[in-house]
Amino acid sequence: MAVEPPRDDAARLAWLRLARSRNVGPRTFLRLTQRFSSTAQALEALPDLAGGAGLRDYVPATEDDAAREMAAAAQAGARMLCLGANDYPPLLAEIADAPPLLWALGDAALARRPCVAVVGARNASALGRRMAQTLARDLGAAGWVVVSGLARGVDRAAHEAALESGTIAALAGGVDTVYPPEHAALSAQIAAQGLLVSEAPMGETPVARSFPKRNRIVSGLSAGVVLVEAAERSGSLITARCAAEQGREAMAVPGSPLDARASGCNALIREGATLIRSAEDVLEALNALRLPRRAPAPIEPRAVVSGDVAEQVAALLGASPVALDALGEAAGLDAATLSAALTELEMMGRIEMRPGDMIALAPPAA
Repeated sequence: MAVEPPRDDAARLAWLRLARSRNVGPRTFLRLTQRFSSTAQALEALPDLAGGAGLRDYVPATEDDAAREMAAAAQAGARMLCLGANDYPPLLAEIADAPPLLWALGDAALARRPCVAVVGARNASALGRRMAQTLARDLGAAGWVVVSGLARGVDRAAHEAALESGTIAALAGGVDTVYPPEHAALSAQIAAQGLLVSEAPMGETPVARSFPKRNRIVSGLSAGVVLVEAAERSGSLITARCAAEQGREAMAVPGSPLDARASGCNALIREGATLIRSAEDVLEALNALRLPRRAPAPIEPRAVVSGDVAEQVAALLGASPVALDALGEAAGLDAATLSAALTELEMMGRIEMRPGDMIALAPPAA
């Protein structure tokens, strides 16, 4: 059974320390909290687990570092939402790689209302921005909270149009760090009238790898994602595909085949995404959707593996991601043994957990 969410400041500090410890991603955090009876016990066990994975002199995140982050959050007025707690966004809690914690700045109750994401190109056309505004305004009027990523272009248009009805910005950096800088005023408005959320540490400036992680939160918070203008290789298209992998509705506004900004939307529609002409189309698709209600499978507390088993699992992986179920079948391992092997490999930094229960070898360090 998964560990209970923290109930006091000491438990929250331990929760934050475990989440910030090196090579402990969301899935490893969950496996550790299922394996041990408390986050404090998991922290105590981490050096031995890391040693078994070949990492010498491993030190978990320190109390001082976690206390500094909690102090920075208090100064910014941010609140910690922990996975499993009543105030944690319920749809986000259902995804396989749900963040162990979110920092929330603003009205956290918005994330427990029906949410839909509107995302798209940073270099959006005037028509694309107008479409995003119309969709966000009409969806807000119908009672939906509009989620986006506070990026330029479509994201900004959607946030601005939904300020009055309710909007959530999922950030790639800390909730106290504005990116892009020109959105400082909009960020302040959302903090005052809506909600800013991030799994990143307080004060962290986003880097390139931060944005795909943020994208899964945008879709995870939402019953569906509407794509309004996106190139075929864009972060917004990743968000829409994350939605499909998470069992959410993937939707797209079609565009001219001659406009590269519409190529991602058109490709998504060709793959089976719902074609969107107006908010009415979005509402029809969302009303027909039945979201999954799944709980993580329990892990035996004493599940352990030898290095040979972990190497056996690693040998089955490559740069292209493979589904967790397929990996377990190919390895011939039960769920507990496979989970323990993946924990060891992730602690070593040898694998990457991708959206949709997909796993790949981590790229070599630069």
